[in-house]
Amino acid sequence: MNAPWTNRPGTREPFVGFVCDETTAEAIRPIAIELGWAPEKVNKGGLRNAVQTLSVSASPHVLFVDLSESGDPLNDINALAEVCEPGTVVIASGQVNDVRLYRDLVASGIQDYLLKPLNPDMLREAFATAQALLNAPKQVEVGEERPHCSIAVIGTRGGVGASSLVTSLAWLTSEKAGRTTALLDLDVHFGTAALALDLEPGRGLTDAIENPSRIDGLFIERAMVKSSERLSILSAEAPINAPIISDGSAFYQLQEEMRAAFECTITDLPRAMLVNHPHLMSDVQIAVIVTELTLAAARDTIRILSWMKSNAPQTQVFVVANRVQANAPLEISRKDFEGSIERKIDVAINFDAKLAAQAAKLGKPLAEVGKGSKTMAPLADLATRMLALADGAAEPVAKGSGSGKSAKSGEGKSSLMGKFADLKSLMPKRAAKNK
Repeated sequence: MNAPWTNRPGTREPFVGFVCDETTAEAIRPIAIELGWAPEKVNKGGLRNAVQTLSVSASPHVLFVDLSESGDPLNDINALAEVCEPGTVVIASGQVNDVRLYRDLVASGIQDYLLKPLNPDMLREAFATAQALLNAPKQVEVGEERPHCSIAVIGTRGGVGASSLVTSLAWLTSEKAGRTTALLDLDVHFGTAALALDLEPGRGLTDAIENPSRIDGLFIERAMVKSSERLSILSAEAPINAPIISDGSAFYQLQEEMRAAFECTITDLPRAMLVNHPHLMSDVQIAVIVTELTLAAARDTIRILSWMKSNAPQTQVFVVANRVQANAPLEISRKDFEGSIERKIDVAINFDAKLAAQAAKLGKPLAEVGKGSKTMAPLADLATRMLALADGAAEPVAKGSGSGKSAKSGEGKSSLMGKFADLKSLMPKRAAKNK
């Protein structure tokens, strides 16, 4: 779900409850009195009344909502998020005993979901946890003085595994490097970021595209789907029977707001976006071009490197060869591939079918499932290098030029036409191999 509430102290009512029946109200009122809260703040009407009331009044510090009369609890919680101010700790209750529902509700940002009938100990514990959250000292942001790290991941061809690497890089920066990370999946119709992390994408991204004027810090806070304490994503599964028309301003505004709210932004940027919305690269520090060792991918790597040099010269570029099958015959050898693109491949990641299948089944990133494995070690190293670069460290030239230039100035083809001529010279080798 897509509406995380966060701790921000304010001058609002300490507690308000909305319940569907008198039995629930009678269970809550004595506990409210014990905690010094006004028992008359327990109102009838459940979630529907909560939405109506909070749309015209300030939100309390602790909000109790009864979902018993809700036909679609997850959807209704999103409606509540639209009117509920940040800083409110939300506790919900209901009659549906479903682990998946509980997980989805907690993922949406509520603090707890209590199964009815309610008992005093259950309520005391939930309210005590809510108070502890409200009274906790504000944590000092880790890396507050570090510059924001903005990374775009671009696949040269469909199926090269760029989206898989996006989720892994986001997990590495958030969990291993300890930085608050936003993952922005701009494949609006077919994005897989939420799917790869076993999350519901929500409507945040499509709402942003349809109403760019709504995008601000509060919108980001409510629209982002939390995968963990440090990792949040914004993704979509827009209907494929209707195109989404945008001038790209919404995407740029999202990047701006994420830059203010997170320490690191990682964008899954479909290659078509470079054509339609080139301004999205204007503030990106690092671009990861994900490719494969094929003729078509070599061609498009050349084209994208050339585009980056002309349109985003400020961006440090890394080339990643993904899904490399070590013992399988290659369409193009690594040496010939590097010769055609006139630079070294920075990172090569071997294809591990077993690891990929396990990650898909568990709904976890490849880097998390394969942590400690040799397969994922190059990607972990890449994440470390990129963060160091974002923090101002120089990238060693020996590890591969990040600028897209040849290792020696003046060597190799100087024009795009020359590069394609060099690339086409590889084709007879491939044809001979197939005979």
